[in-house]
Amino acid sequence: MVLCRLVCALLLAAGCCRRAAGVPGEAEQPEPELLEVEVGSTALLKCGASHSPGNFSHIDWFSVHKGKPTLIFRVRQGQGQSEPGEYQHRLSLEDKGTTLALTHVTPHDERIFLCQGKRPRSQERRIQLRVYKAPEEPSIQVNALGISVNSREPEEVATCVGRNGYPIPQVIWYKNGQPLKEEKNRVHIQSSQIVESSGLYTLRSVLKAQLLKEDKDAQFYCELNYRLPSGNHMKESREVTVPVFYPAERVWLEVEPVGMLKEGDRVEIRCLADGNPPPHFSISKQNLSTREMEEETTNDNGILVLEPAQKEHSGLYECQGLDLETTASLQSDQQELLVNYVSDVWVSPAAPESQEGSSLTLTCKAQSNQDLEFQWLREKTGKVLEKGPVLQLHNLKREAGGGYRCVASVPSVPGLNRTQLVNVAIFGPPWMALKQRKMWVQKDTLLNLSCEASGHPRPTISWNVKGTASEQDQDPQSVLSFLNVLVTPQLLETGAECVASNSLGKNTTIIFLELDSSRTGLNMSTVSPHTRANSTSTEKKLPEPESKGVVIVAVTVCVLVLAVLGALLYFFYKKGKLPCGRSGKQEMERNTSI
Repeated sequence: MVLCRLVCALLLAAGCCRRAAGVPGEAEQPEPELLEVEVGSTALLKCGASHSPGNFSHIDWFSVHKGKPTLIFRVRQGQGQSEPGEYQHRLSLEDKGTTLALTHVTPHDERIFLCQGKRPRSQERRIQLRVYKAPEEPSIQVNALGISVNSREPEEVATCVGRNGYPIPQVIWYKNGQPLKEEKNRVHIQSSQIVESSGLYTLRSVLKAQLLKEDKDAQFYCELNYRLPSGNHMKESREVTVPVFYPAERVWLEVEPVGMLKEGDRVEIRCLADGNPPPHFSISKQNLSTREMEEETTNDNGILVLEPAQKEHSGLYECQGLDLETTASLQSDQQELLVNYVSDVWVSPAAPESQEGSSLTLTCKAQSNQDLEFQWLREKTGKVLEKGPVLQLHNLKREAGGGYRCVASVPSVPGLNRTQLVNVAIFGPPWMALKQRKMWVQKDTLLNLSCEASGHPRPTISWNVKGTASEQDQDPQSVLSFLNVLVTPQLLETGAECVASNSLGKNTTIIFLELDSSRTGLNMSTVSPHTRANSTSTEKKLPEPESKGVVIVAVTVCVLVLAVLGALLYFFYKKGKLPCGRSGKQEMERNTSI
């Protein structure tokens, strides 16, 4: 019993001696005070209140790492001194020596800091420094190769990476806004982290899952949850969609454009399926003779293009889809394609001709799979003459000759129509566009003359002067002739004559040439009124302007005649041969005296 009391006394004495020696950490340690700061900021380590009665002139600061205290700063007589080491250049005294400021905090500074005062009595304070750093915006990388619904194990959906955070953030995965949790053989989340040289963490999380066809449009994203001195925070990645592969269950046909089709349209027939990737497509059309489906030639995308669409393209079509992975074959319902048409438009008589004053009936016919409407137009004016398949022309004149167009259209299909042009010929001698023309010209220059005539039968044109002639057909009954000729004195004197003739007669146009040196244009012409010649006619030259010299001569002759007549009257009066009375003579003398 005495021995036990002696041992206890020795142990108690040893403990007291160690406390008196000031060995930090050996005494009963109180719970450290918590101080939270962000990476890069300044941590203010307080040893005591500035207004406390304690003496802070003799203080030692220790950093405790893995239970081992290391002296980092001394305070003597209010003056601070850093100890050599990692904190040598980041420590300073503040607040009357009661606070130690640690600048540029890093994750490596997360530890306990011990403040120990020795005068007037031994005292110490422990501070637990917690360091935080928000991670960068999370990046997400989707599995671009896709996932098959036939996979028996969870496949990688996407990878989420959060860089440079401290401490390690927590990751949560979402699908369509709902959080995902671990589920055996269905959902697996695998996370790992890397410690950078800065002490910050980079988190990498991989989401693996078994997906269904319904997940083809699912939106996946990750969320990082982390803490700062200000509280809890979170950051979200962008949403991604992973390709999901699933076999097709149905195939069908689609035709563009939608609605009523007509000949001339560009029509596309394509196969569609509800599988991903789509199966290999082929398109078949029913043979009307054998009633068998025959495969059509499609382009590289499996689309059948009908351009331009014809009525022969109408019929039944179907699509076949072959899944190259499962070798399963699917067939669509048959779909009828109808290409509306108007064809075989003709007019009777095909080459109508008639005499002046008579009547003519034109009949238009056409074929179509739809109801037709007809109308007749005058070709040269575009005016609508008649609505219906029959056009009647009465009391025909020359002006009625020319083109008439029959238009056959389908009102129920906009833009579907066909036309047929027919030329009506009126028998008669040539008809000249102009009876006469007058042109101002320059001597010894090349002149281009023109002459137009029409008639049935179609007339021929000749010129009375030599030159280079050419012709241009206006319509089946009209011709336009050109003549290049040199302006000579003889041509100026005679002019040029254009003669049009057919089996029923002939007609002429006379072109007068006037020399004018003040004009520079070769074809400055004055055209007489557009009078048409309906029968054979002889044209007269335009009256030439009267000369001023002729007028002067005429006036002079008249004056001379009057002078001679006055002299004769005076001679007969003196001879007394004029039958004048005496009284008359006296009257004359009186008037003369006045």
